[in-house]
Amino acid sequence: MKKVLLFLVLVFMGVSSVNSQTQVYELRVYELTFFRSADLLHSYFEKALIPALNRQGAKNIGVFEEMGMPLPHKIYLLVPHKDILTFQESERNLFADAEYMEAADFYLNADQATVPFTSISTSLIHSTQEFPELQVPDNAGVYELRIYESHHEGALKNKLRMFEEEFAIFDDAGLPMVFYGKNISGPQMLCLTYMLASTDLAANKTGWSNFIKHPAWKELASKAEYKGNMTEITRIYLKALDYSQI
Repeated sequence: MKKVLLFLVLVFMGVSSVNSQTQVYELRVYELTFFRSADLLHSYFEKALIPALNRQGAKNIGVFEEMGMPLPHKIYLLVPHKDILTFQESERNLFADAEYMEAADFYLNADQATVPFTSISTSLIHSTQEFPELQVPDNAGVYELRIYESHHEGALKNKLRMFEEEFAIFDDAGLPMVFYGKNISGPQMLCLTYMLASTDLAANKTGWSNFIKHPAWKELASKAEYKGNMTEITRIYLKALDYSQI
């Protein structure tokens, strides 16, 4: 009996250890106000928010802007949290952090005429056991954010199962993945979100050409079981800002 109990405890500990490896990504999109400097927001991120989140244990925080000259201009903040509880406690912990409160004073007390954004949208993305943690790429000049929407929960589950077979193809094609997961909240539901890294747009284009021509992808795309599991694809090319940790 004791041996059985010991075995069950060890199994539980092993499962808990595996589960603890998955992350929750907080992806915020700040839509900026026309003709107003975003310096306040950048200073807040660099000097107050990111250092405080690092002290909470969040590492490899990314800050990006869209490539080209899109209107309205947007800033993307990507925060990898250890788990959903860490995300839930993050804001409370920020306001309990004296160092943060002092560094963020200029931002937290800014008046409406100074704040450089009109809105913030937030998505929460839960990583999977197959790709549990954010990976920092080498020599990345271009980041491609992709969102795949499905028409109901069954279709999304089907696409998630299909995507598990695509990881190795991305790697072979020269399209390293930064993060991947299923959205658990946000403006676009039901969906999965992932990010790829490339040295430049030409390398990104070559990578996708390699992906589409890959024998494993051709075989996967031909399977009837995976037909019709997506309704919409959103693709956004981003570049990291100087103080981004990715």
